[in-house]
Amino acid sequence: MKRDITIIPLSEKDSLVIASDNSGGIGLKEHDLVRTPYEIVSYFSLRVAAMECIAAGGVPFSVMIHNFCSEDSWQAIVAGAERGLNELGLKSNVQISGSTESNFQLLQSALGIIVMGKRERSFAEAKFSLDKMKIAVIGSPLVGEEVLERGSEVLPLSLFKELSLLEDVILLPVGSKGVFHELKVMTGDEGLSLESVSCDVDLVKTSGPSTCILAAFPAVLEPVVKEMTARLYHSVEIEVE
Repeated sequence: MKRDITIIPLSEKDSLVIASDNSGGIGLKEHDLVRTPYEIVSYFSLRVAAMECIAAGGVPFSVMIHNFCSEDSWQAIVAGAERGLNELGLKSNVQISGSTESNFQLLQSALGIIVMGKRERSFAEAKFSLDKMKIAVIGSPLVGEEVLERGSEVLPLSLFKELSLLEDVILLPVGSKGVFHELKVMTGDEGLSLESVSCDVDLVKTSGPSTCILAAFPAVLEPVVKEMTARLYHSVEIEVE
């Protein structure tokens, strides 16, 4: 399964998992398209990269911040990253570093975050099977102001971490390309038609800072996943031709 990450072998036991996210035009500058405190911008950028890393079996140990907002925003940006790590139960085990563009002032805010993690070389991702697995969207696809206005529909990082610990579960954070794109990645079926898929969330809408994920799991686990995720659970059905 192709994920938005880079995996580099480190030794016979470990591999390095690298994931990243960036945002632009979101912050406190006059020309930003969405006016949001930098702590919030950083938090949601961190969650994307961290979820990508963890979903691929990585255990984060380092966060690198590329700050194009301002020198004054650095502490707020770090605080947002720490908030995300704390929700994942990782704050004390992850180093945060990075750089700020201080020579030139941009008209709009811009931020990049890289999360690096280690995973055991023996890690084997569950294989997807349409016949044996159930599929669900956990959370809702939200973007821009919706992320702030409809926060109760955003998948909490703590819940994501719990889901990642279940056996034989495949998790794919949904980004700007939407649920349907990730569904084609998960199934390995580039010819999958939108008409053959049913779900009560918009399948092609951007999910912004991964406010939802796509999850596949053995049918026997469906009651467990439903209980864990409650109202955030949205079943996905694929009509087989």
